[in-house]
Amino acid sequence: MKGLILSGGAGTRLRPITHTSAKQLVPIANKPILFYGIEAMAAAGIREIGIIIGETGPEIRAAVGDGSRFGVAVTYIPQDAPLGLAHCVLIARDFLGDDDFVMYLGDNMLEQGLAGLVGQFQAARSASGGTEPTAQILLCTVEDPRQFGVAEVAADGRVVRLVEKPEHPPSNLALVGVYLFDKTIHEAVRSIAPSARGELEITDAIQWLVDAGRTVHHTVLDGWWLDTGKKDPLLECNRLVLEVLEPRNEGDVDAASQIEGRVVIEPGASIRSSRIRGPVVIGAGSVVEHSYIGPYTSLGRRCSVVRSEMEHSVILDGSSVTDIHRMTDSLIGRDVEVARSERKPRALRLMLGDDSKVELD
Repeated sequence: MKGLILSGGAGTRLRPITHTSAKQLVPIANKPILFYGIEAMAAAGIREIGIIIGETGPEIRAAVGDGSRFGVAVTYIPQDAPLGLAHCVLIARDFLGDDDFVMYLGDNMLEQGLAGLVGQFQAARSASGGTEPTAQILLCTVEDPRQFGVAEVAADGRVVRLVEKPEHPPSNLALVGVYLFDKTIHEAVRSIAPSARGELEITDAIQWLVDAGRTVHHTVLDGWWLDTGKKDPLLECNRLVLEVLEPRNEGDVDAASQIEGRVVIEPGASIRSSRIRGPVVIGAGSVVEHSYIGPYTSLGRRCSVVRSEMEHSVILDGSSVTDIHRMTDSLIGRDVEVARSERKPRALRLMLGDDSKVELD
């Protein structure tokens, strides 16, 4: 079985962070989101992975390399424009061949691994009797299914209909960004027409399989699932990952500092006269002085926090926060300076890029 990870999106919902960085490389607990998907595939026994890339392709290539660090071989598949999930399958045809494969959205995060899903699909595919599935989708129970693609499921577990953001949902089961297919999906993506938004929709391709009499199975997600394409879900995902953090201290903590709960301090980090209350991760080479860093915060590498307080935030590499009384629920990009000015007259002075958002007390 092969893997296909979709990593070509522009990440408009995470701007301005994604003006200069691929959304799939924004870190969760100081690890790029994309890496979690690659590791999940490797843990499921998948050794060949194709990654769909777009404008941010060079950055993703540089971060992932040939895949050897993950124990896999990576093939990069350029997509000239974001023309839909089914279009990704279409352009990956040469890489996928006739093999079964898992398709995974590169900005999704799952608590559940892929090993069980892959094993379930392979076992069902090897069963005799003519009812083996040609596809399997992952579903999640949601409160308001009108915001998602929704599956209608028969009593025997077969998927009988897919509806995109319906006004009257046939169920509360939303599609999660994980799909398993056999080679029949290639015929399906060639047979469908672009949707009203000009994209080849994977839901239309799966519906084509259903209408053609193919068996589509489903699995209901065990655990949480988040699309990290917006700030608040990304912070929530960071919180959930930090909840299961294994504490370790590979940095330098002085006697005047307090470390409480699950805290990871990476090599070269320095903590001086500060309180760190976990779950928190402090990146390699970062400096924290006379500060408080509270729960659910990820501080990237080579950051500086001085005379400041923060919690429930993600701070990317190379940024500094100085003399800030309290910061919470924040996402700070790379090489950003956040500081309180002592200039007179006292005033708010900002330099903000496109799509920025600032909330003041």
